[in-house]
Amino acid sequence: MNPDVHVSRFGVIDGELRVGGMRLSLLASRMGSTPFFAYDRALLDARIDLLRSVLPTKVQLSYAMKANPMPALVQHLANRVDRIDVASALEMQVALDTVIRPGLVSFAGPGKAPAEIRQAVAAGILIEVESTTEIERVIGAGSELGVTPSVAVRVNPDFSVKGSGMRMGGGPQQFGIDAETVPDVLRTYRGAGLDIQGFHVFAGSQNLNASIIAEAQRKTVNLVATLAEHLEEPIRYLNLGGGFGIPYSQKDEPLDVDAVATNLHDLVHGEIDRLMPTATPVIELGRYLVGECGVYVTRVLDRKISRGRTYLVVDGGMHHQLAASGNFGQAIRRNYPLVVGNRVEASLGERATVVGCLCTPLDLLGDDVELPPAEIDDLIVVFQQGAYGLTASPTAFLGHPAPGEALV
Repeated sequence: MNPDVHVSRFGVIDGELRVGGMRLSLLASRMGSTPFFAYDRALLDARIDLLRSVLPTKVQLSYAMKANPMPALVQHLANRVDRIDVASALEMQVALDTVIRPGLVSFAGPGKAPAEIRQAVAAGILIEVESTTEIERVIGAGSELGVTPSVAVRVNPDFSVKGSGMRMGGGPQQFGIDAETVPDVLRTYRGAGLDIQGFHVFAGSQNLNASIIAEAQRKTVNLVATLAEHLEEPIRYLNLGGGFGIPYSQKDEPLDVDAVATNLHDLVHGEIDRLMPTATPVIELGRYLVGECGVYVTRVLDRKISRGRTYLVVDGGMHHQLAASGNFGQAIRRNYPLVVGNRVEASLGERATVVGCLCTPLDLLGDDVELPPAEIDDLIVVFQQGAYGLTASPTAFLGHPAPGEALV
């Protein structure tokens, strides 16, 4: 997507990018140093408002905290979403410190440690079990604590989703219990002291194709309707996953969320109401909620010419921006949208390569991008940085200071 689209989303003041209503240079001054991440709460609210306006009212919105666990951001979202999904004891604690009640916090992910399971059972969190080992541990924790644990079965579906950034269902997977074995598992643990509320099916992430997401949701509803027949009690929890993607490069087209919502209306008022009237459908989103509200800001330390190519060396880089740099060279790298944030209205005048301060050629934020001529101390802004930025990057690599974060 063209950087101008992102600039217009945040806005401009006196020729500078605006974040949270504040001029970029003023924000940088208040942060004290670069690099830093900044998240615009107005854009967060706008994304929630958009989803609320198009999704069926029966559908609950869950925030997948793994996308961005910054406590202030999570606290803000907790007042706007219905549920929170966590993937560790630390994330669990952040969720429990919000206004969301424990029964609306779900705990997913393979390899939950016994101590984490015990904490979740004690807190009354919904545990999405991914294996029979986890089920046994949940039962043991419930017996020890004298409570009935709340669980949902995460299902590895018998279908896969094309076009996803990461495929998380279909074929052999570390995620969930294979769909064909779920009926036997439910029979085995019938009467074992568990409150099995329903199912979670998450087939893939970062998908920009509405028709593919709609197809996955339809297949998920059909699968869960069959599995729900094996529950002791009527199904109450139907987590359809998420997978809504955001555009990262100029080749990417934004997701048609209206088309996804239309399909959900058909499902909710059709198969779900007819086959599973007691079920609460849940859409679990991380990147789509927070990804486009964030920026990464880094300062030009050096400007140099090497055999005709202009390099802008900045004080940030791959150690904060693993995804934007290309994931240690293991992915086909495409430039994320970036601008010279303190001069966004200046005319484009040169092509430059933006590199970080690490001693590796993989430390690359923008390869041969068209920018206004940038000088030392200018601020480079990378967009689409609200999700999988700081906590998904190797911050300890080469020992540089950690970046700041601000919700503005």
